[in-house]
Order: sequence, then C-alpha cells, then structure tokens
Amino acid sequence: MMSLTLFHNYVVLHPATSLVWLGLFSLLVGSFLNVVIYRLPLMIQTEWKTECCELLQQPISNPLTPSLNLCFPRSHCPACQRLIPAWHNIPLISYVLLRGRCHACTQRISWHYPFVELLCLGLSLFAGYYLGFSLQLLFVLLFIWLLICLSFIDLTHQILPDGLTLGLLWLGLIANTATLFTPLPNAVLAAASAYLGLWLFIKLFYLCTKKVGMGHGDFKLFAAFGAWFGGSALLPILTTASILATLVGLVYLGIQRKGRDTPIPFGPFLCIAGCGHLFFTVLK
Repeated sequence: MMSLTLFHNYVVLHPATSLVWLGLFSLLVGSFLNVVIYRLPLMIQTEWKTECCELLQQPISNPLTPSLNLCFPRSHCPACQRLIPAWHNIPLISYVLLRGRCHACTQRISWHYPFVELLCLGLSLFAGYYLGFSLQLLFVLLFIWLLICLSFIDLTHQILPDGLTLGLLWLGLIANTATLFTPLPNAVLAAASAYLGLWLFIKLFYLCTKKVGMGHGDFKLFAAFGAWFGGSALLPILTTASILATLVGLVYLGIQRKGRDTPIPFGPFLCIAGCGHLFFTVLK
C-alpha cells in the first residue's frame, strides 16, 4: 500500500518524467509484441500439425522447433539464424544504427519491427497523456497492445488466435466489473449479440453466395469490442471497419492486379475501428 502511495505521489509531482518512463516501457513492450507476432503463429501451426498427425495416426514429418515459445530460444535472425546480441536488439535505436540490416548476414530486417515499436510508443503515450496514470489507463494499454498483435498476425497469416481474441474479451468484461467503459450487464449482452449477429450474417451470406465471408476469429474479436464498449459501439465499429476494408481492398486489388476472390483479412480493419472508437468516442 505504501509503495502504491509513493508511486501515485511521484506521478502527480513528475507527470512529464512519468510519461518518459511510460514511453521507455512501451518500447520494450513493442519489442515483445514483435516476438508474439512472429512466434505465436509458428506455435499454432506446430500445434495444428501435431493434432492432425495424431488424428491420422501418422508420424510428424518436418516438425517446427518443439521448444519454440514466446520466451525461448533467444531472438535470432530469421535469415542466418545467428543469435542477436542484446546491443543489437534495442527498440528503434538498433534498427537505425544497423541501417535496417542484420549485422551478421546483412539481410534486410522487415520494416514492421520498428513500425510496431513506434506504433506501440505513440499510442501508449497518447493514452497516458490523455488519461493520466489510473486503472483505466492500465486496461487501455492492454487493449492497445493486444490490438497491435492481432492486426499484424491477421495481416501476415490471416488468423486471429483465440488466446488473444478471447483474452481481449475477458479483459473487457473484467474492466467493466468496475464500469470503466460501460455497465457490466451491457457488456455481457453486447458481447453475446455481437458474436451471434455477425455469425448469423455470415451464415446467410454463405447460403446466398456459397462464399465464406470471414472466419470465426473475426466474430470473437467483434464480440470483444462489445465486452469493452457495450452495444452502442457495435454498429459504428462494424460500419467503420467495413468502409475501410472496402476502400483499402479495392486499392490493393487494383495495384496488385488480383481478382475479386483474393482473401483480404478483416481483423486489422476491426482493430483500427475499435481503437478509433476508444480514442474518439469513449475517451473524448
């Protein structure tokens, strides 16, 4: 209790310094989010492959590294597999000093690594500046960080892992036990109606067109927004995400000269719409 009081007093007396510490911490979080974005899909693929081989009673051929998890092994270059020294793994700074290339093999490092760190830094600082250090800020930061992970995983692999979408849903319900964003009964009903409503719509779409409009991960992500913000947020979020997906999809298909049947992940647009609703509606 005394440590919390000292922390509160420090934040009140030194708000600018507190934001600096939040910025440094968010950069470290952004670096960890890159690990989650890269490794979690590999872990899921390993699990799926193992389950399929067990179901078919076949030996597992060419398995992915069984010991791969979010903590081990240490970060390494995807191209040459060399371990990355700690001084080459400093968020943003190392990317600039190394000029975007691996020190060992000079292979170019993907742009999304510094972008995720910079995005995490910017959104976290904006939330900290706007909300101050409070219980609401803690939940908002977790909300932002999970959405960043979900956006990039869906963008690169077209999956929305249950561990992240359901975790986001439960966090929203927990936050609203204290009515941080909406009353808890509204959150529960909105989560259920969001999932069922989108599920029914996609089922009807499939019956009419014989095409799969979106995956179940999108239903769970949409339900999570209901758990966070309540029923009044669902239509604005879905409408915004649909408009963004349509506009970006048309531009992408035109530039890449791909057919209309090319799958485009919907999760990133839901995440953008959900984050926008948080900042421009809930926290206005």
